[in-house]
Amino acid sequence: MENTNVPYIVYESAQARSERLIKRLIIALVLSVVLLFASNVIWVYEWTQYDYTSETTETVTVDGKDGVANYANNGGSVVNGIGESNDDAT
Repeated sequence: MENTNVPYIVYESAQARSERLIKRLIIALVLSVVLLFASNVIWVYEWTQYDYTSETTETVTVDGKDGVANYANNGGSVVNGIGESNDDAT
C-alpha cells in the first residue's frame, strides 16, 4: 500500500467545516435549553393562576320531598338525613 499525503489545504478546509458544524450544534443546544426553560416558566405561571383554596363557603340546599339527602362531612362519615339513620329513603 502506498503512502499518500493529504495536502494541508484539504485538511484545513475539513477543519473549518467541522468548526462550523460544531458552532451550529452549540447554538442548537443553547436554543433548546432556553426554550425548555421558557416553556417551564410558562406552564408554572399558568398553573399558579388557579385558586385551589378559597375563602368562600358554598351552601347546598336540598329539597327533602324526594328523599333523604346524604352529606359527607370533613371526618369522612356519611350523615343520612335527620338522626343519621341507616334506613333507605325509597
